[in-house]
Amino acid sequence: MPRPAPAQLAYGLVTVVCSTLAMLLLSDATSGMAVMLIAVVALALGLLVALTAPLVRSRREDAATEAGAGLTAPATAPASAVTGTAATSTAAAGTSPAATEHRTRVPQASLRR
Repeated sequence: MPRPAPAQLAYGLVTVVCSTLAMLLLSDATSGMAVMLIAVVALALGLLVALTAPLVRSRREDAATEAGAGLTAPATAPASAVTGTAATSTAAAGTSPAATEHRTRVPQASLRR
């Protein structure tokens, strides 16, 4: 079993302390048995929080990755950067900048090593 991360330990510790204080203040427990029950419940809650902390983060990252996966496109240089000419010269010649960019683009496969 992997060792817990420092963030997991911190989440668990803060949960135990805060939940113990809150339950003791709200319950008006005076007997030793009630205080022990509150301590056990707080420890169980802290353990649950510490074990589920990385799952919540990974679900958020997975959701962000899935949401952005379809929207990412490879970066391409504009036509003026590839050909060394200004985009206004292509407009003066009667061609659109997009058509010039398509003809002068370097295929991505040739850039890979």
